[in-house]
Amino acid sequence: MPVHEITTLGGGCFWCLEAVFRETKGVISAVSGYMGGPTPNPTYREVCSGSSGHVEVVQVTFDPAEISFREILEIFFVIHDPTTLNRQGNDAGTQYRSVIFTHSPEQANTAHAILAEMTAAGAFADPIVTAREEASRFWIGEEYHQDYLNRNPYQSYCMFVVAPKLEKFRKTFTTRRK
Repeated sequence: MPVHEITTLGGGCFWCLEAVFRETKGVISAVSGYMGGPTPNPTYREVCSGSSGHVEVVQVTFDPAEISFREILEIFFVIHDPTTLNRQGNDAGTQYRSVIFTHSPEQANTAHAILAEMTAAGAFADPIVTAREEASRFWIGEEYHQDYLNRNPYQSYCMFVVAPKLEKFRKTFTTRRK
């Protein structure tokens, strides 16, 4: 029986990350939800208001025989801006912060290493502000958030924000696409 791994990533609106990771080879599932705050069973409204303390995240289940955690992070750093504190484009607030929630000491080490490597290499013009935190309770997002782009391809946010990030993934990671 294959062994799968889980990681949870926050990088702005969860619809963007979910759309990309749903198309990534080796990813079993990408589920939108919330992590990192003290409020039990937070709602979208609570998370969007910033009152719950949670981050919009995507929990990614992947097959490490097909895609490594490092490769997941390489994609993550291309499809969002890791240099803007608590902001992705027009989405502002701690609920949109850039964060890697790790699920094992090995993931923590890999995340720390890639953050250090990118910083040392000057991969971005501005300093990387992506946090690395230990995973906490994952709260699955409401059903209407799941597979949002495919369900709402003509919604304006999807057309002007989600779709361009997905297209960037498709062009940059041609061999990583399902």
